[in-house]
Amino acid sequence: MKKYKTGRLGYNDANKRYGLLITDLWEHDGFHCGERLEVQIDGEWVQTRMEMNREGDWYLVDTPFVGEGLEFLRVRIPEKD
Repeated sequence: MKKYKTGRLGYNDANKRYGLLITDLWEHDGFHCGERLEVQIDGEWVQTRMEMNREGDWYLVDTPFVGEGLEFLRVRIPEKD
């Protein structure tokens, strides 16, 4: 069974990217375009990836979440073997 690191999205001012926070510590300090993760929507885990639009706003592909709407979303990434 696959293991995940689960936390919330937060904006990292140091690198201008959204990253994964676990208990207010950076587990992943900034996602890059195309990087995959899962977001919890209505209790279900949905696969997505981080991208940036032409206006310079970060968003999660195939979800309604963009820009400041990403803050505090529950997300997870697979643990590395």
